[in-house]
Amino acid sequence: MSLLLGSGGVGTEGRRLTYRNLMTENFSGCERVAFIPYASTDHDAYTKRMRDFAGGEIDLIGIHQFDDPASELKHFDGLYVGGGNTWLLVKELHERGLMDPIRKSVMTEGKPYAGVSAGANVACPTMQTTNDMPITMVPSFETLGLVPFQINPHYYPGGIWFRESEEGDFSKHFGESRARRISEFHEMNEYPVIGLYEGSYLMSENDCYRLIGNKAALIRKGHDLTTVEAGTILTEKLTPT
Repeated sequence: MSLLLGSGGVGTEGRRLTYRNLMTENFSGCERVAFIPYASTDHDAYTKRMRDFAGGEIDLIGIHQFDDPASELKHFDGLYVGGGNTWLLVKELHERGLMDPIRKSVMTEGKPYAGVSAGANVACPTMQTTNDMPITMVPSFETLGLVPFQINPHYYPGGIWFRESEEGDFSKHFGESRARRISEFHEMNEYPVIGLYEGSYLMSENDCYRLIGNKAALIRKGHDLTTVEAGTILTEKLTPT
């Protein structure tokens, strides 16, 4: 499989360039790429924004414009699932009958897949390591299972510090850290979790994954958290090679 799974965080020119280069590489040879915009409510505007952001390097076509999106996938060379709200995305994918066709397109037919933020979440076995607000009910937590581990996008280490004004002092929030929330996931689940820092991507290489762009936290049940740098090659069990 050809997979590119990212956290997002393209607020600098360098990160935008990395994003475009990786997308171009992932979809090399693809004439038409299906863009799946269901993590947002305004499908037309979202598709246009992502087409513009891709800079013309990839021919993104919104799958929502077709009467039967699931059947239409066979006419595309690659699939890109955009970010947004994971709950909304999972609901739409289940209710529109897209889970199995996407899974078949990628795992059986070998079409390249890219997913950022919510699009990376749904590449996992479940959506249960999302950070998103549950704005709607989902038929099932089950997602695509393209990788045998979980992703927590937008990961950051430690707690939160904030200030109420630009001139004010920073204060500690004392809320739960991402690592703490993921440890709660591991109270009920066995899947290893990778916390992708902003600007981080996983790109598949044979049976392994290369970390690109930024750091990541590896959180495996019964093991200490490990932070790894960009360039690290990871196994399917999220252990560095």
